[in-house]
Amino acid sequence: MKKTMALVMAAAMTLSMFSACGNSNSGNNQTANNQSNSDSGTVKIGAMGPYTGDLSVYGTSVLNGIKQAVAEINADGGIGGKPIELVSMDDKGDPNECVNAYNKMRGEDVDAIIGAVTSGPSIAISDIAGDEYEEGNGVLVITPSGTALDITTYGENIFRACFTDPFQGKIMADFAAENLGAKKVAVIYDNSSDYSQGITEAFVAEAQAKGMEVVAQESYGSDNVDFSTQLTNIQGKNPDVLFIPDYYEKVALITTQARKIGLDIPFLGTDGWDGVLDVLDANSVSVVNGCYFSSHYSTTDTAENVQTFVSNYEKQYNVAPTAFSALAYDCVYMLKQVIEENGTDAEAMVAGMQAISYDGVTGRITFDENGDPVKSVSILTLNDGVVSLETKMDVE
Repeated sequence: MKKTMALVMAAAMTLSMFSACGNSNSGNNQTANNQSNSDSGTVKIGAMGPYTGDLSVYGTSVLNGIKQAVAEINADGGIGGKPIELVSMDDKGDPNECVNAYNKMRGEDVDAIIGAVTSGPSIAISDIAGDEYEEGNGVLVITPSGTALDITTYGENIFRACFTDPFQGKIMADFAAENLGAKKVAVIYDNSSDYSQGITEAFVAEAQAKGMEVVAQESYGSDNVDFSTQLTNIQGKNPDVLFIPDYYEKVALITTQARKIGLDIPFLGTDGWDGVLDVLDANSVSVVNGCYFSSHYSTTDTAENVQTFVSNYEKQYNVAPTAFSALAYDCVYMLKQVIEENGTDAEAMVAGMQAISYDGVTGRITFDENGDPVKSVSILTLNDGVVSLETKMDVE
């Protein structure tokens, strides 16, 4: 059982969870009672994410993607003739408050939950949701963007739309070896973050398996803003590439300082880089020129469904959709397909999700036995303030 696996993993490690979740937003679409969805004539979907605080760029992107999908589906007649009713709650950075938000959503009698957005809160609610499902009182949960490996091990009803942290590390090591011809690699990572540490471990293992030499592994804490010592040490090792598995705000600081000391090599990253251009001014975007990061899709992908999504999103929000928006959008449409084929009974929905084959904005998606997606990875490149699709790496 997935739950048994999760307990073993939890016993072996101490989780340092990302923040998220908590209080109800005053503008959220919520009901004041717990009447059944069949009686109210709606399909009720819950959504939670960090809509305020340090990670709000991710939560807002996810919520916007969800809202776009919901609006499109409702305009087209809903799901089986029923409109979607969205129940959203602000995800503020605390897994404990995220659990409170989950419990409130369960009180709202939602048919499924999209969330949480970051890994720590996703683990917190997956643990509870998995237990409830085993007890016969569960709900389908799908995180659009929680990448920690063990999120989906807590129950048969837990899924994710994104690839995992270790998978990102492996893919970027493969890219460094196969596409960039790197022989020597270096890593700088946050030793207080499960996200950064987990990806680093996978990257290092795959780099070594590919015959590359890992010449430096420098670390820092979550409060660090000066990385000059670590970067100087890395520069002295003369690597071909530098891997920086962290979120966009730290990435902006590290890359700026790295270029300042003359570290003129390609930097590699992961999905946390998405948004880095938003925190670099026009005079600074060149610090990430010639860099690459893994993502779930690209706005420059010429596929018709991708371009339709991008065009509609830009019209609605006056900004290009990030990967977080695309993943969330796909989550809603996957739920639509599952509910249309199986109804809203939790067990039937879970069985439907396990068997689904879905063609989405982030690719063709099926799920493995853990509830993790089987899909390709987009490698994006940054140049002069523009993000574009470099290549796609297929799962081996």
